[in-house]
Amino acid sequence: MTLTIYNTLTRRQEPFETVEPGKVKMYYCGVTVYDYCHLGHARACIIWDVVRRYLQFLGYEVTYIQNFTDIDDKILNRARQENSSMEAVAERYIQAYFEDMTRLNVKEADAYPRATHTMNGIQRLIFELEQKGYAYPADGDVYYAVKQFPEYGKLSGRKLEDMQAGASGRVDAEDPEGRKKQEPFDFALWKAAKPGEPAWESPWGAGRPGWHIECSAMVRDRLGDTIDIHAGGADLIFPHHENEIAQSEAVTGKSLSRYWMHNGMVKVNGEKMSKSLGNFITIRELLDRPTDPMAVRLFVLQAHYRKPIDFTDEAIAAATNGWHTLREGLLFGHQFAKLFSDSRLPTPDSLLPEVVQRFKAAVNDDFNFPNGLAVLQPLAKELAREGNLLVHQGKTETPPEELQRQWYTLVTLAEVLGFTATIEADTMTNDGLSDTEIEAMLEQRQAARKAKNFAESDRIRDELQACGITVIDSRDGTRWHRN
Repeated sequence: MTLTIYNTLTRRQEPFETVEPGKVKMYYCGVTVYDYCHLGHARACIIWDVVRRYLQFLGYEVTYIQNFTDIDDKILNRARQENSSMEAVAERYIQAYFEDMTRLNVKEADAYPRATHTMNGIQRLIFELEQKGYAYPADGDVYYAVKQFPEYGKLSGRKLEDMQAGASGRVDAEDPEGRKKQEPFDFALWKAAKPGEPAWESPWGAGRPGWHIECSAMVRDRLGDTIDIHAGGADLIFPHHENEIAQSEAVTGKSLSRYWMHNGMVKVNGEKMSKSLGNFITIRELLDRPTDPMAVRLFVLQAHYRKPIDFTDEAIAAATNGWHTLREGLLFGHQFAKLFSDSRLPTPDSLLPEVVQRFKAAVNDDFNFPNGLAVLQPLAKELAREGNLLVHQGKTETPPEELQRQWYTLVTLAEVLGFTATIEADTMTNDGLSDTEIEAMLEQRQAARKAKNFAESDRIRDELQACGITVIDSRDGTRWHRN
């Protein structure tokens, strides 16, 4: 089955065909860096991370660009509150972003352009718009003349006449920006400098760019005139992405993106997340509760990316339980490595082809990650069951060679979804005992039993129990497992 994607622009699901065969140019409208990232950011970043991973799994060479908006009124307001600077605020929250994404196992983009680093490209684009008659200066500002672009509204489905009627009553004599515009719905490409604010020199005077022109310039600078996927939250469809199309396509005469993809919003207990409602949750607040980052990833991927998702305590608890089962399966090959005849890394030939095909068939349907997860969960449960048999009975019902292929398949496909569980991170007890140290203590215990020093044998067993290790003696030998 060929990968098909729902395209916001055409409002239908379409076969995925790239501009250049085998290569994907992908741009995600990133965060405005004035505060810590919240649950909405977590969802978006996880989704586009997995879209990129899956495209790479299919064999595409993906160039993934994500911007930082580091010029914005919110950043300036935060700087004033802290008696700081826009640069200092932006830098602090950019670093916080990377810390949060590392915990969520979100891979870094190929590049993170910033508006402040793209000023030449921004001004060049505004100049070209002005030369082509799509932009006009007004007392140090520059505005985009929306009426000059006949296709305006094609992404959002909004009609210009409706927007004109809706905007006509919003302009009054006390609105200096409104008085500068030729039409109420025209939007700013460049804003004249205000006292006490950062500004850059330009052909129209000192000032700073509007928000929408920044992304148009960054896409063009990093990926060219036409890209394959432009991604972002559904709240960006209008006006941000609509305005990007108007700016970019007016200059190049080419489609800005072949596919426009948008993720649904996050609600908290059925309500829109907002600071005023007191239900605003940052990523680090959630993870520090503590909540396992992989459980957060599972929570996000259990819902289709285009649908709204409701964050509740019950939902995250269910995702945590689901992650525990998946984690058990992922750790099977680490905990029972001696069962396998070799320790080679997974290769395409070592996977179960029927499982891989079911996984692809599920996800190829507009990145249906919930259905992809449904393919992995039975595999994880089966490995967890076999691991339980090994611990308590010392044997499995499935041949080791088949278990190895199941485990390789689970690990490979889980990695596509960004799930990892390593023996180094997950099998250490609070006292820091590794598998090797446990085995050494059991050898000491066995020597004590042979010497009929049962007091020493019991002492070692109790010490291991205190560290969360249960020792089981049977006719087939001694086994152990972590509680």
